[in-house]
Amino acid sequence: MGIFRETKTNTLTAAEVSALWLQYMGDSMAICVYKYFLNIVENKEIKPILEFALQLAESHVTKITEFLKSANFQVPIGFTENDVNVNAPRLFSDQFLLFYSYIMTIHGLTAYSLAITNSERQDIQNYFFECTVTSKELFQKIVELAKSQPKFSSVPSIPSPHGAEFIESTGIISNLIGDKRPVNSSEISTLFFNSKKTGFVKSLSLAFSQVAELEDVRDFMLKNVKLAGKDAESFDAILQQDNLPIPEKWDAEITDSTVSPFSDKLIMFHAGFLVNAALTYYGASLGSSFRSDIVVNYSKVFTHAMEAGAFSYNIMVKHGWLEKQPEAIDRKSLVQDS
Repeated sequence: MGIFRETKTNTLTAAEVSALWLQYMGDSMAICVYKYFLNIVENKEIKPILEFALQLAESHVTKITEFLKSANFQVPIGFTENDVNVNAPRLFSDQFLLFYSYIMTIHGLTAYSLAITNSERQDIQNYFFECTVTSKELFQKIVELAKSQPKFSSVPSIPSPHGAEFIESTGIISNLIGDKRPVNSSEISTLFFNSKKTGFVKSLSLAFSQVAELEDVRDFMLKNVKLAGKDAESFDAILQQDNLPIPEKWDAEITDSTVSPFSDKLIMFHAGFLVNAALTYYGASLGSSFRSDIVVNYSKVFTHAMEAGAFSYNIMVKHGWLEKQPEAIDRKSLVQDS
């Protein structure tokens, strides 16, 4: 009876394994990235934030290793010191390091909230709650400092309505070809943040295209620069129709270095991670947008992200870089073997 209880306690559901596995991959990557960042950062206010981010990533990897081993699951290889050259020349400005941390912390907070609701074991729920608390602290430090930086982009403000109003017409045709109603607060928020995140993908891909060693990785990054740039511009164009500000762009914060701080494996995984995140955000934005031209635009950028995801997947499989997540039992294979 005691053995049964111990086994049951250490059992992980597929959702729990998935959350832990993916976080391990992401945080082992983050350890490499932040070790390089800390070797190039000069700003004394930004440095402590990068140190805190590295500390969190290292603690996550340690805890996830314990969870997986206690349930007799293989710990992923992830990314190691072989995937980073901390002595590579500066590829990013200090401001970009802060902006990078801002975007990646947003992704982390989103993933942790989903992991909490998908977990059944209380100790794992508590672990992801703790991740949320510490990442909230990191996020607030980043935003507080970012607001004092020259390239900080604040979400547009809108006037308060004089009273309650109700939509009188769907206006599907007019929203596509005629006069459009102004964008509402939900649409402004999603357009602005998607422009910011997609602009980030463009700038990071630009940096990676300069330093990647393999031709197919460089080609993919150049395609990503073009596609992400076009998508970010499509969000900006809708905001500008209503004379609203658009987010700052970050291409100028990439140096001319051609020496890679990271392995091509890490570069491709990072790109794939951001594509998957974009699909999530675009899907959520689609559901909160009610102007049909905006819906059509999200459908287009969603398709672009799907195409980029397929390309990145094929490249990673081709080079043997994509670790396989734990799978269900292959019943057909068992029957054939027997």
